[in-house]
Amino acid sequence: MVFGWGKKKEEPDSEKSNLQKQIHLQDISKIIQQTLELRTSQTLSEIKLLRNNTEPLIKELVMIGNTLEKDDLQVDDIDKHLRIIVVRGKQQVIDMIKKDATSLPDIASYDDAENLNLVLHQMLKKIGDVLGRQTRVIHIFAKKYAEKLKEILIQMNSNHTEIQKLLKIHDQTKSAHGEIFESLKEIDDLKINLKKKQQKIAEIHSFIDSLDQKIASIEDLIKKIKASDNYVQYLNLKQTLNTFDHKKNQIKNEIDSQFTKISRPLSRYEYISSDKEQKKLLYKLIKDPFDVLLLKNKDSIITILENIRKGISSGSISVKDFEKSSYQITETEEALDGFIRQVDDFIQQRQHIQDQINALESDKLSLHTRDLNTALYDKDNSKSKIRAIEDEINADHLLVPKLISEIEVKLQTFSNTEYTIVY
Repeated sequence: MVFGWGKKKEEPDSEKSNLQKQIHLQDISKIIQQTLELRTSQTLSEIKLLRNNTEPLIKELVMIGNTLEKDDLQVDDIDKHLRIIVVRGKQQVIDMIKKDATSLPDIASYDDAENLNLVLHQMLKKIGDVLGRQTRVIHIFAKKYAEKLKEILIQMNSNHTEIQKLLKIHDQTKSAHGEIFESLKEIDDLKINLKKKQQKIAEIHSFIDSLDQKIASIEDLIKKIKASDNYVQYLNLKQTLNTFDHKKNQIKNEIDSQFTKISRPLSRYEYISSDKEQKKLLYKLIKDPFDVLLLKNKDSIITILENIRKGISSGSISVKDFEKSSYQITETEEALDGFIRQVDDFIQQRQHIQDQINALESDKLSLHTRDLNTALYDKDNSKSKIRAIEDEINADHLLVPKLISEIEVKLQTFSNTEYTIVY
């Protein structure tokens, strides 16, 4: 409370009598724009009326200031120090009225109304501050002005409060107007996106149809190739090649069984041999003799075996039974030709079959198979894309009624009509 006046108690709004009306979605923009324009016009008219009611009050303030300026307030009979305070306070009130009690701006637009609110707010604040500081001077020494000043300022403050209230309500209306437009735009965007997504699904379906034709064509080509005599022969050779794994295991087991007998001296010789090539070959003999039992390695293998025999004789390679170990080395050397021949025959036979397979293998079949796998992958991927887009479409369809419901609620607060939107 400043200078004895406070804000006028706001009266509760009378309950709106809501009308009910059905409206098409496409008509909402026009209706809310018309409603906003009508509300703006009404608001400006009411604020203009309040402005015109306030302007005479300011003129009364100016008149009081002029009268107060001529009034000596009969201060000659009071204490000198008190007289100085009263005269100074009186002059501050007069200076304030002359400076701040100015004519209010005219109202031609909503910006003018907001400017009026600011001007009136600043005016009342400055007048209130000065009168608040000089309240004792006015109420004691200028009592005949105090009541009139109080009445004027209470009315000015009440008018200002009403202006603020009208602007607040209008701002809420503009905010609701903007929110409704945003929701309408969101619905329009959803409709556009729905069309795009439906068009995208149609394009993907068309692409899948073309893939189905391509897949059928490729499968027909593959079927023809697989029905040929060459392909039947190719399959038989592949099956024969698979049996060679069993044959290899038989040869390998026989070789491993023999070389296991001399595994201990072989391992001991690895530590005392200084020849790099021999050590490399020796390492492979210990790990998997099948891989090195080739004719080109025969002399080197015999040299290794003889060096092991010498090492056993000299004692540099220790064994439990010299006679037995020497015999096993001899036995291995005698079996060497047979092992090499078996390995060589196996390699040649297997390579011969592999050459026949390579000659019969169809490049076209490989190409068609690769194209078929690519087409099948593209088809599955396309179906996944359709499912994902359909999920988005379903979500969009659920969102539209939600937005419409929100617009209906906002429309009801925007106007005194309860709208039901037809979509």
